[in-house]
Amino acid sequence: MELTSSALVYSLTALGSVGLLATLWLWPRLARQRPLPMLGRLGLLSVVQVSVMAVLALTVNNSFGFYTSWDDLLRPGGAPLVLAGASAPRGAAPDPEKLVQPTAEGGMETVKDLLPPGTPQEVGKVESVRVTGPVSGLSDQVFVYLPPEYFAPEYAKMRFPAVLAIGGFPGTSLHLLDSLRLPQTVSTLHRAGQVTPTVIVMARPTVAPPRNTECVDVPNGPLTETWFAKDLPNAVHSAYRVRDSANSWGVLGYSTGGSCALRLAMRFPERFTAAAALHADYQVPNDSWTGGDLFQGDAALASQSDVLWRLRNLPAPHTSLLVVSTRTEENFKATEDFVAVAQQVAQAHPEFTVESTFLDDGGHNFDSWQRELPAALTWLGDRLGTFEWVNDRP
Repeated sequence: MELTSSALVYSLTALGSVGLLATLWLWPRLARQRPLPMLGRLGLLSVVQVSVMAVLALTVNNSFGFYTSWDDLLRPGGAPLVLAGASAPRGAAPDPEKLVQPTAEGGMETVKDLLPPGTPQEVGKVESVRVTGPVSGLSDQVFVYLPPEYFAPEYAKMRFPAVLAIGGFPGTSLHLLDSLRLPQTVSTLHRAGQVTPTVIVMARPTVAPPRNTECVDVPNGPLTETWFAKDLPNAVHSAYRVRDSANSWGVLGYSTGGSCALRLAMRFPERFTAAAALHADYQVPNDSWTGGDLFQGDAALASQSDVLWRLRNLPAPHTSLLVVSTRTEENFKATEDFVAVAQQVAQAHPEFTVESTFLDDGGHNFDSWQRELPAALTWLGDRLGTFEWVNDRP
């Protein structure tokens, strides 16, 4: 059973319940002060307590996404942070055959109503893959939503626009499926004709768990920004029919993922033509989750990742931003300040645009993000190109 599967939680709950009933039933018979009865009492208590603690630990892990697999748990620093290999050092030419590898369902079997019943040509498909980045040296599991047109013969020579969707911290990429319900929402909008057929790449910001790297390149540490801005799009382009030209990629995120979306679009407008940020922060935090100062005291490097500083001090990026939040959000004042500065810049620089929309109420939670998601996806779809003819692959 997968570490994040509900079946594992239910099995341990059943084991704990059986152990508790067995303890109540057998305790009088094990009351003697002899080695075997004492071992029996110790065994029963251990089964109950270990089961209860395991259920609690799994529940917390499934909610916050600290570990996504048994390999992630038992080999920390191994599976989620993997060098591309001795034959592919940093900067080496990527091998398209090895950058993207299919994985097991990776938790998708626990998601109800992932897509409507039907064949991929009728409803699309969600794939679980492991992507390895030759430049950053990072590797992680991501989910890829492919629209129905991707499998239609008449689109076999077409490349599709793409959206990189980044979840919050702490959390797994699975939260984009089961909590945000991103593929389900895209499928509904697609059937209603509200979005162009688009490939959605779903990832977590925590590529090097358990540290929160805020999607930046950490000096002498994980090159998370390089992973998101270069390795992941290049790898997806090598394995799927997605566009790699102007106006072909957008980025979407909530919470930490929203902060990443703003930062990536502003720092790499040649890659991400538009970004939709749900309940983002506007500065890289310095706390226990980031392991302290991610930039190790380098003020100039920190400024480069401060989106407000960039607006005030650097040329306006050629990109479009959508800022989404609620008026009751804790950092709503910071959101208003960011939008005000961004709108001032946009007035003088038409190549840069910013829009905002706010719900009257709602918290920093999936209920709010689910309500905001359709508008964000529709907005992104309006800013991405459609299809591109390809003659370089069968």
